[in-house]
Amino acid sequence: MPRRSSKLSDRSNRHDRAYRQAKTDGYAGRAIYKLQEIDQKYRLLRRGSRVLDLGCWPGSWMQYTVTRIGDEGYLLGIDLKEVEITLPPNVETIVGDVDDWEPPQDSPFDVVLSDMAPHTTGDRHTDQFRSEELVRRALAIAQRALRPGGHFVAKIFQGGEFPAILRELRGVFQEGRAYHAKNTRSSSIEQYLIGRGLKTRVTE
Repeated sequence: MPRRSSKLSDRSNRHDRAYRQAKTDGYAGRAIYKLQEIDQKYRLLRRGSRVLDLGCWPGSWMQYTVTRIGDEGYLLGIDLKEVEITLPPNVETIVGDVDDWEPPQDSPFDVVLSDMAPHTTGDRHTDQFRSEELVRRALAIAQRALRPGGHFVAKIFQGGEFPAILRELRGVFQEGRAYHAKNTRSSSIEQYLIGRGLKTRVTE
């Protein structure tokens, strides 16, 4: 399975404004501002929410999420790489592969987040295909992990399967849409899929 790659490991991204701001603010990565932007627009995270973060390394989405869910909430992150930043006691992390992991069935989540991305190969079509496969896996997990009415956010590199995946999203959620974050470079093929209101939870 492709592994997540941090935008901060890309030399071309190391000195842009968002990167410098993240360093100044003490965040693990610039992606925090994208989740903040999405959450402020769609109001997905609430105090006391149970949240699952797929591809959670290096931890910036977790840093933002805990400020929204508070001490009453619960946050579980999973990634192939160990998260090294300090997080509050109501946060747990798992080192593992999302292809092999199944969510607990007795404690559904309110929100599933996925900032997963493949290690890029330099071949646009290959990278898009791998990204789309990761999104489909995240969507499958969300259907099992979320309570009915729960919400979903996932990053995708827009490719040939994008329209089909958007249709799949809309079949699973009461509202499904694509969103291009303002903190994403205008030349990027990166989009975020937003699913609000899970229709039916898969329990088999």
